[in-house]
Amino acid sequence: MGKLIKVSKALTIAGSDSGGGAGIQADLKTFQELGVYGMSVLTAVTAQNTTGVQGIFPVPIEGLEAQLASIGADLTPDAIKTGMLFSSEYIERTAYMIKKFQWENVVVDPVMIAKGGATLLGEDALQAMKTYMLPLAKIVTPNIPEAEALTGIKIDSSEAREEAARVLYEAGADHVVVKGGHFGNGEYVSDLVFNGIEMVELTEKRIQTKNTHGTGCTFSAALAAELASGKKTENTIVSAKKYIQTAIEHGIDVGSGHGPVNHFAYRRVPHEQY
Repeated sequence: MGKLIKVSKALTIAGSDSGGGAGIQADLKTFQELGVYGMSVLTAVTAQNTTGVQGIFPVPIEGLEAQLASIGADLTPDAIKTGMLFSSEYIERTAYMIKKFQWENVVVDPVMIAKGGATLLGEDALQAMKTYMLPLAKIVTPNIPEAEALTGIKIDSSEAREEAARVLYEAGADHVVVKGGHFGNGEYVSDLVFNGIEMVELTEKRIQTKNTHGTGCTFSAALAAELASGKKTENTIVSAKKYIQTAIEHGIDVGSGHGPVNHFAYRRVPHEQY
């Protein structure tokens, strides 16, 4: 009989990206690379590639609940990440099921603003995100447009970004990471981390590349994987930042448009371990 290996488990609740660079596909690749067993609950199927999204087809709400119930009955996750939750009904149902099964270590990637600036969630879904998901979040990971939408604060300065982080913390998230890719255009990019006590900036060199599809999904999936493995939250954020930085820095040539980050760079490129 073969030897059985005990592994940590991470669950992604998000949309499918047929192009493989973001969504469920990016999350499962990241889980695999970081050594955790990946599970998935699909909220929607998208038709997309590196040139854009050609269609979005939501999973019936009963299908969403059935998937969550199946996981809850047999495969309790050690950590969860949520991505594109599609609508207020899906957000409410997801939050209800997370609370029902008492799942912890929830990473909320509040996917609501597309890279081109299009709003993916309506006002009711935005409110549902604040009401139902933020209080469940061990870590919430908005980019600048998403943080603005969630807080109503125009983030045009470091002070405004810090104020937005405080508002998100007060809304219920244990840790807030306001990502810095949309903040300025200088040589360096800094993510702002707030735990209710101190503000910390994690700074990396800005990489000039068009291949950044899936950065948000991948970063939040790395957070979930590291939480599932039992790392402390602050160490999790630092190592996930290193994972996504490596994935951006060592790009791959796929497709004719905005390609994905390199999910398998982290284990193949020498870097400092955290």
